[in-house]
Amino acid sequence: MLRALRRRWDAYKYRFVPWLALNLRRKRRTLRYVPESSQDKIISDEDVFETLLKIFKALFINDFSRQAPILAFLPEIKYKYLELLTAEQKLSKVHSCDRQSQHVFSPEEVLFNTLGFMVSRDRSSLVSAGTGVFVTKGFVPKGTVVSMYPGTVYRKHEPIFFQSLGNPFIFRCIDGVLIDGNDKGLSRSVYRSCCRRDQLGPFQMSDESWLTAAPQNPLAVGQYVNNCSHEKAANVCYQEFDVPAYFPVELKQYLPNVIYSHDIESHLRCIVLVTLRDIKQGEELFSNYYTVVS
Repeated sequence: MLRALRRRWDAYKYRFVPWLALNLRRKRRTLRYVPESSQDKIISDEDVFETLLKIFKALFINDFSRQAPILAFLPEIKYKYLELLTAEQKLSKVHSCDRQSQHVFSPEEVLFNTLGFMVSRDRSSLVSAGTGVFVTKGFVPKGTVVSMYPGTVYRKHEPIFFQSLGNPFIFRCIDGVLIDGNDKGLSRSVYRSCCRRDQLGPFQMSDESWLTAAPQNPLAVGQYVNNCSHEKAANVCYQEFDVPAYFPVELKQYLPNVIYSHDIESHLRCIVLVTLRDIKQGEELFSNYYTVVS
């Protein structure tokens, strides 16, 4: 029983505020200092936007045959993607524009073909750390979006008490916004409910598939990235990104976040994980859990 409690504590302590306060001075290598919240950026928002646009477009084209209900409402978008699909087919030496003959890759293969790497969940190299995230194929250069932190987005005043009980997957942003990345229990039910609330006909405003073992967005595994240690230095860092209003509506189906309270004036908050150095195939991702605004 004591061992079980210890394992639970090891997983939860990084979200326990008194423990954080006592250990800030001791664990300096888990901290990242920035002069103000506006400078908490490893790469620019434009770079994050372009990366997400690139991989989401590739996922959309790869799954083109399933997009007919969306494209029926967006004829001008349909022709744009047909051109991209034709170019993709020529590049892969598939000389037919017939959608039925399109070769469909797995989301992980699309990620590799688009950004040059794959990431996936597996048993962590840290003892008693449970699941971790690894670069399973390819090479990730410094300053690359390598993962996303999925979950329900709560603003400061919104209720999260019951979802937070025993939940090690709640991420706190600099401005107090919380993201619940738990894919089980009440957290799972809340996320799915909010997704279905926001769906507009065939248009899905967020991705539910990260709750399963086969996410459509292969980047949506960031909640399983473990904290760095004295033996394993951080190689990725969290960065906040507010999805702009002009984000293509047909690509929102791959965003692994949803706002708890429906508010059309709010920008969707996403968290991306950005590499702090080059990362090779086989390496596990380790993060800085704490950003201190000085």
